[in-house]
Amino acid sequence: MQTIINAFPYLMEGLQVTLYIFGIAIVLGFLIGLVVALMRLAPFKILNWIAKIFVDAIRGTPFIVQLFFIYFGLNSLGFFSLDNTTAGIVTVAINAGAYFSEIIRAGIQSIDKGQTEAARSLGLNSTQTMRHIILPQAFRRMLPTITNQAIISLKDTSLLSVIGVADLTQEGRIQASATFDAFNVYLILGIIYFIVIYLLSMLASFVERKFVLR
Repeated sequence: MQTIINAFPYLMEGLQVTLYIFGIAIVLGFLIGLVVALMRLAPFKILNWIAKIFVDAIRGTPFIVQLFFIYFGLNSLGFFSLDNTTAGIVTVAINAGAYFSEIIRAGIQSIDKGQTEAARSLGLNSTQTMRHIILPQAFRRMLPTITNQAIISLKDTSLLSVIGVADLTQEGRIQASATFDAFNVYLILGIIYFIVIYLLSMLASFVERKFVLR
C-alpha cells in the first residue's frame, strides 16, 4: 500500500502528459482524417491516389515502426529536430488520421445522394452542401466508430515510453524499477488506464445521445 501511495503522484504527472499528448493528437488526427477523406472523395485521381497511398502506408505498418521512423529516422536527416514529445504527438496524430479518414469517408458515403442533389437545387454550392447538410448527418453516424478509434489511439500513447516520453506508462516503469514492487505499480497503472478509458467512453455515449436527440 505504501508503494502505491508513494508512486501515485508520479503516476498522476505521467497521466497529465498522456492526456496532453492524446488531446492534441486526436484533434490533429481528426483534421488530417477529414482532409484525407475529402481527398479520396474528390473528383481528381491524383488526389485520390495520394490519399490512398497515405492510408495504405499507415494502415500497413506497425505503430511502433512509424514512431521510430518519425523520431529516429527524420531526426537523422538533420533538417530539423523533433523532441520525443512532439514526435509522439505527430505519430499518434498521423496514425489516427489515417483511420479517421476511412471512418469519415464511409460516413459521408452513407448519406443518400438525393440530399446532395436537393441541397444543390436549393442553391447551395458543394462546400456549403458538405458543411451544412452532409457532414452533420455523417458525423452522427460515425461517432461510435470515431470513439473506438480514439480509445485505440489513447492506448497507443503507452508505446511512446519506448522513446523516453514521460507519460503514464513510462512513470509506471520508473516506479516499478525504483520500488521493486512491479505487481502493485502495474496494477494501479492498469486501473488508471481503465478509469480514463471508461470515462472517455461515458463522455462519448453522452455526446451520442445528445446528437440523437437533436
